[in-house]
Amino acid sequence: MEKLIIEGGRPLHGEVRISGAKNAALPLMAATLLAPGRHKLHNVPDLRDTRTFIRLLEHIGVKSERSGDLLILDSTELVDAEAPYSLVKTMRASVLVLGPLVARLGKARVSLPGGCAIGARPINFHIMGLERLGVTCRLEGGYVDAEIDGPLQGNVIYFDIPSVTGTENMLMAAVLAEGTTVIKNAAREPEIGNLIDMLRSMGARIEGRGSDKLIIHGVKKLNPADCAIIPDRIETGTYLIAIAATGGSGTVTHCNPSHLPSLLEKLRTAGLRVTEAANSISIDWPNHPKNSSVLRSVDIKTMPYPGYPTDLQAQFMALMALSSDLCVITETIFENRFMHVAELQRMGATIRIDGHSAVVSGRGMNGLCGAPVMATDLRASSSLVIAGLAASGRTEISRIYHLERGYENLVEKLSGLGAKVWKEQEE
Repeated sequence: MEKLIIEGGRPLHGEVRISGAKNAALPLMAATLLAPGRHKLHNVPDLRDTRTFIRLLEHIGVKSERSGDLLILDSTELVDAEAPYSLVKTMRASVLVLGPLVARLGKARVSLPGGCAIGARPINFHIMGLERLGVTCRLEGGYVDAEIDGPLQGNVIYFDIPSVTGTENMLMAAVLAEGTTVIKNAAREPEIGNLIDMLRSMGARIEGRGSDKLIIHGVKKLNPADCAIIPDRIETGTYLIAIAATGGSGTVTHCNPSHLPSLLEKLRTAGLRVTEAANSISIDWPNHPKNSSVLRSVDIKTMPYPGYPTDLQAQFMALMALSSDLCVITETIFENRFMHVAELQRMGATIRIDGHSAVVSGRGMNGLCGAPVMATDLRASSSLVIAGLAASGRTEISRIYHLERGYENLVEKLSGLGAKVWKEQEE
């Protein structure tokens, strides 16, 4: 097992190119199950999660070819309707094969998913939605068994709270249902827009893109897709925060600024200068960053899109540990997403947990020190990277396989910005 070593205290400068979004690539890969033929997906990131999902699709019968960021998936012949525990235990997004398998084969058997230990993410929305479309679902032995006798039937599906993967699964099931399906209180994340664009290119009839009400008019068949994955907004935000935390300046390229409205506003409020272009974002300090009063404390509260993303909460907390005052970070999406707090405290951060909120007392831009820390989940890992880059001294991050689930070529990209960072084998 590898660990990440960071010699901190070096401002990041330069340009970094953003990869395709993991959270968009996985549902688009699942959507290739809906139509037989060769599907072409561009800008697919090479990550632990995308590699795991390819193995899952291959188990189902999909043939795969990869050349750079081009992934070709041939779903002409599906040989199995099961997603076994051995393949899905590390990745909650595996539940995304449930909707398309039922839509195409009339049945699916999917292991209850694993992934980051950041709290309960039940699949009750997925089961409820499929049952509204006429599917019989059973939970037995850690698996969801779903089956329908005949075609799916359009219906109204209402989510009590917006569910990203729930919305995606229902979209993929409903496109081949008879009649019209209406998804109310649907999630509105850009990744869902990417999926809708792909499904439309395949022949699906979907109204309401970008809204919380999606109307799907079922069609009898779909065609193979040829589409691109959108840029990863979470990777974009992570690098922007890292540059800010180190007192540097830089430009994040091949991204979409419109996907991060809340983060960019929070960075400006904190005292950063943020300049948006069509496909890039530049960030720097209008004043000397080592003046501890420069970085202002800013409260955040995670919310469904377009609110502040939960996947950037841990990274922003690392930045606020370097601020000049006190702020409150409130997590409303996942109940157990403060596991990075103890590790940041090991590096000198002053943070107190109060229910669903973390109270951060900033220690100034020189307030963190390198230390051995352990990653607990994907985004917590990146917060420790940011803290290590900003801290004085050496930081060692163990269990970095979490990072490899969501950040492509992290060491190379950080090194290109001037960071002193490398991997070593753990003893």
